[in-house]
Amino acid sequence: MPRYFLEVAYKGTHYAGYQVQKNANTIQQEVEKALEVFFRNVFQLTGSSRTDAGVHAFQNFFHFDAYLPEEILNKGIYHLNAILPGDIVIKSIKKVGDEAHCRFDAVSREYEYSIYHLKNPFIQETACFTPHYINISLLNEAAALVLNYSNFKNFSKKNVQVFTYNCVITKSEWTEEKECIKYTVIGNRFLRGMVRGLVGTMMLVARKKYTLLDFKNILRGETNLMVDFSAPAHGLCLTKVIYP
Repeated sequence: MPRYFLEVAYKGTHYAGYQVQKNANTIQQEVEKALEVFFRNVFQLTGSSRTDAGVHAFQNFFHFDAYLPEEILNKGIYHLNAILPGDIVIKSIKKVGDEAHCRFDAVSREYEYSIYHLKNPFIQETACFTPHYINISLLNEAAALVLNYSNFKNFSKKNVQVFTYNCVITKSEWTEEKECIKYTVIGNRFLRGMVRGLVGTMMLVARKKYTLLDFKNILRGETNLMVDFSAPAHGLCLTKVIYP
């Protein structure tokens, strides 16, 4: 049966995450409902990158198997977006190889975490506000250390079922923009809560609650200092899923 990749973007504020859950509305549920209404068929979607409740995405993917006439598919994006809520958009539907897998074929993913310190009602749902002075030089010294390590067990939420805590990080840096400072991180995979754990702990370094040596020891797994997972979900965005 032919396979399709469906590219989506969404503002996660009002959703309990990406993947289907019982008794909670998710991105996947809304997309599956829209597909069923338009194509008059039930679709089982497979997701590329799970995002938690409140997390956003400029780019994420599902795949599904179906026989879709080309003339209907050409009209599909317009009509599906008319059915979907305003905070979810389908950007493309592309036919791929029958064995292509939107999760396992991805070679890397890029996340951004946005922080601002001057009150701004227009970005309060997509960036994290902090009243504290932010030392971006210290943040970048901490971010550079991340590139030297591959085991991020300390930065994973507990009770997760994974075979390995190893992740290959190829980019880790903070940049200043007009309204925000942003942390950009690219890796082949990420653990649950990992980006928010990195951000929260680096912010403690920037505020001089932890030293750079403390942060290095946390990365090494050689300290009892706690990883800070308190960075709010709404500051995080999956910006890109990269395929060969």
